[in-house]
Amino acid sequence: MVRMPAISLVASPGQRRTAIDVAVEAEQRGFAGVYSPSMGDPVALCQAIAQATKSIPVGVAVEPIYFRSPQSMARTAASVHEFADGRFRLGIGVSHDPLNTRYHLQTGKPLADMRSYVAAMRALEPETGPLPPIVLATLRNRMVDLAAEVGDGAIWASASRSFTAQQLRRIPEAKLKAGFFVAAALPTVIDTDLAAAAAVSRRTLAFIAQFPNYRRYWREAGYVEEVDVIDKAIAQGEIDRLPSLLGDRLVSDCSLYGSSATVREGVEAWFEAGIVPILTMSSTRGGQQEGVGELFRAYA
Repeated sequence: MVRMPAISLVASPGQRRTAIDVAVEAEQRGFAGVYSPSMGDPVALCQAIAQATKSIPVGVAVEPIYFRSPQSMARTAASVHEFADGRFRLGIGVSHDPLNTRYHLQTGKPLADMRSYVAAMRALEPETGPLPPIVLATLRNRMVDLAAEVGDGAIWASASRSFTAQQLRRIPEAKLKAGFFVAAALPTVIDTDLAAAAAVSRRTLAFIAQFPNYRRYWREAGYVEEVDVIDKAIAQGEIDRLPSLLGDRLVSDCSLYGSSATVREGVEAWFEAGIVPILTMSSTRGGQQEGVGELFRAYA
């Protein structure tokens, strides 16, 4: 039996109804879920998708906690969870200093802030009604530990499959067996032209390589030499060189690219590692819409 991945959907201005139509088709095709990242308003999109679908899991992956108060988030999340008849998952994270700065938000102490945010949400549950499962955005080990302590799941983004499989050992087996949700959002490109597909993945990973927390994470994952070179290029202002500095091993470990068969094999490898893959589709021929179409054909 083929295990179907989940899909990441961004609803850009003017294309929000199209995103809902894609989610409906994903449900009809049997995909494992539809998850919305922080671009736009992912909670609003999840509500719209939940009301347009019947059975597919719907989730935010993820919303930065500094964007809204825990009180506001709890009330909204509980409402969407009810609209979705229990199919909704709320992913929350601390984002990255450069992105928070762009929105004039001040990043505090990530672990302490996340702990208090989740506690404040849960304290409101008698008032809001049942909250959805709260899934913490994770990369490094201490946030994985916190997710296992206070959350109902953990989600990685552009993560190393080899290292994430090791990090899962930090989550108690009893929690995993009880339904603790584990997922990874993965840049994905489908094309028989391997070099062209890899180039798109490299550009995506080169963008996140500019965030210090990702570079620290990749070091822990074993990519020390690669990150040393990237650090040097960033220090010298040579941002345009970053795609060429990402080696094949890192790109293959942190994204999916290649033919339909190759991507399907990669999806299965993530499932075998105990992680639900959420595919963030790009394309050598366009953007998300083209990429999702290629994914649908790959699993037709």
